[in-house]
Amino acid sequence: MNCNTSRLLIFLILFVGTTLPTLAQKSLSSLNQTLRYSRYSRLSLKIIPIKVNKTTYKLQFQVEKIEENPEFNSFSFTYSMLDSYDEEILSDNTFILTSDDLKYDTERHWVFEKSFEIPESTEISIALFTAIDTRQDDEYFYSTDIKSSFVFDQPNFGAYYANNVGFDQNYLNVGESLLFKSNGGPNLHSFYYPINLEVPYPPMETKPASVPRELQVIDQGNFLELIPKSFDEIGYYFIQSDTSARAGFVLKTAHEAFPKVKDWDEMVDMVTYISTRKEHEDLMAAEDKKKALDTYWIGLTRNADTAKELIREYFRQVEFANILFTDFKEGWKTDKGMIYIVMGPPQEVNFYLDREVWSYGGTNESSRIRFNFARVKNILSPHYYTLNRSRAYQPVWFKNISIWRSGKMAF
Repeated sequence: MNCNTSRLLIFLILFVGTTLPTLAQKSLSSLNQTLRYSRYSRLSLKIIPIKVNKTTYKLQFQVEKIEENPEFNSFSFTYSMLDSYDEEILSDNTFILTSDDLKYDTERHWVFEKSFEIPESTEISIALFTAIDTRQDDEYFYSTDIKSSFVFDQPNFGAYYANNVGFDQNYLNVGESLLFKSNGGPNLHSFYYPINLEVPYPPMETKPASVPRELQVIDQGNFLELIPKSFDEIGYYFIQSDTSARAGFVLKTAHEAFPKVKDWDEMVDMVTYISTRKEHEDLMAAEDKKKALDTYWIGLTRNADTAKELIREYFRQVEFANILFTDFKEGWKTDKGMIYIVMGPPQEVNFYLDREVWSYGGTNESSRIRFNFARVKNILSPHYYTLNRSRAYQPVWFKNISIWRSGKMAF
């Protein structure tokens, strides 16, 4: 039996055989996508859409290999094109991807590439990429709207690593380069925003967040596709092929150590989520930040070894938040990053057209805590979310902060 036949049998067993009645009841909104944010994921999925013309879209289905030296045959990959978040995911609209479909197989990625015709009259089209770890039946999902009320348009160009694999990170370290390929003209246009955005308010703070009175933007002009472009300043860039269009590509640039912490000053900024206002003001004012931080952590735990472990775990959460949630802000400064750091990875994640919902704890509906992130239409990103804040979050928020401050992980 050859490899492709074997993989087809796995697909038929998983998707058509005994699991068909369950699968027929599944929709995108009902899928629990918690592995997307797990600290122990073996893979990371991404879909990168590029508009070829008015009705043709090229999609790169990318798999980042987090597990060391993974075997392709350990996973089953499929994709679906859906008309809504509530459409049933059936064998009829689910298509298997085999090794014959691979566009690239690199040290870090498996990449599939497919083109789709989507009529101009179509209002909603959603791509879903699924990977099943056949060793333990873990299911990984990634979905993105190709067309919807939250997407202005898709760019007609893409950003790539030097090996022609699509750029799938949420950030770029300053001084690094990307290659751009366009379906339009040879020129692309770059705008640079040298802004440092603020830390979000806690989830129970219902007053509106502060908004910068002025947003500085530097028009960097045109640059040529197919020639590596270096990004040398910290902030974020917005790339367009047509400056009068409503589509573009946002790129957050960060210091060389990102997603890890750079220095003591940054560490002081980041402990704001578990500090009192007075503690944080004292840390900010301290001349010797390292000494002040050592005193702060040992003061919380009363034990140097416990303090070391707490520091390690807290800033590991910060690192994951930066990897997962960076948009035009550092991940730890986003609403999702804040919740992730304090509450830990969500136990259930559900996506809907207009929101994303994280659930924690509880054995029944009445005891579960849910954080609702409202999707906001934004030209910079089709995946921009803000937390629906509520005073009802105060008890669980203070409880988790108290656990952190006692020297334990809050999850």
